[in-house]
Amino acid sequence: MNTLLFVTDLYYEAKGRTYYAEDLFLTSRLRESFALTICHPKDIQAFEKKYDLIVLRNAGPVANFKDEYWSFRQRAAKNGYRTYNSFNGKADMNGKEYLLELTKAGYPVIPTVDHMERIDALPKVPSYMCKPKDGADSIGLERVSSNDLPSRLNVWEERSMLVQPFIDFEYEVSFYFIDHEFQYALYAPDKTKRWILSEYVPNLEDLQFANRFIEWNRLDFGIQRVDACRTKQGELLLVELEDLNPYLSLLELTPDIRERFVERLKHSLQKTIQA
Repeated sequence: MNTLLFVTDLYYEAKGRTYYAEDLFLTSRLRESFALTICHPKDIQAFEKKYDLIVLRNAGPVANFKDEYWSFRQRAAKNGYRTYNSFNGKADMNGKEYLLELTKAGYPVIPTVDHMERIDALPKVPSYMCKPKDGADSIGLERVSSNDLPSRLNVWEERSMLVQPFIDFEYEVSFYFIDHEFQYALYAPDKTKRWILSEYVPNLEDLQFANRFIEWNRLDFGIQRVDACRTKQGELLLVELEDLNPYLSLLELTPDIRERFVERLKHSLQKTIQA
């Protein structure tokens, strides 16, 4: 039986989500097919050499264990460790600067800049959303009025923050993929209750939107979540592409969708080990 090192922080508290419950469910199912050990991200170096595959899951923001994370990535590249997700993604696993790249390339993303010299490239709106480049789970997110924006940017470390126009969207929707294959979608019908989710049935245009970012990322192996918002004009815009350890809302799914996802994940993990 192949071995998995399942890296997570069961005590990380996330607003509106029970990370530990999802991970306990998922590990209970993966143990049907793998010999599995749970490990905190700060302890990974003590275990990493002993396993066929190292799976990074709900460990919370990388900022909480930044040194350990980047040291592990260096060792993984040097020693050829198999990791899941693979570390060749271009999105959140490297911070949020990719939003600048996607903006410049004309992708359907919330327009993003990182310094005052490019503020004129953004739509003129009463307020803006500012977030750290290495942030996650809305940590450090701040809504700033257009009048206060120059002074706030001067306070922050140069180019450490991303700036986006505040968008009064209709709802947020997330598309979940394993190895470039769409699995399911969820959305928050009430935008004031971001983590009260319902199943979303995407149409062809929605899937084309999500697939465009999956194709751009070219991740070898792993789970990706494409987060988007629906504007008042009906357009979908990318909020973020989570390609490191996306929360899956597994316990919010119907039993049949959840079961299909788990079996597909098992297959993907085996394929990664054998690659």
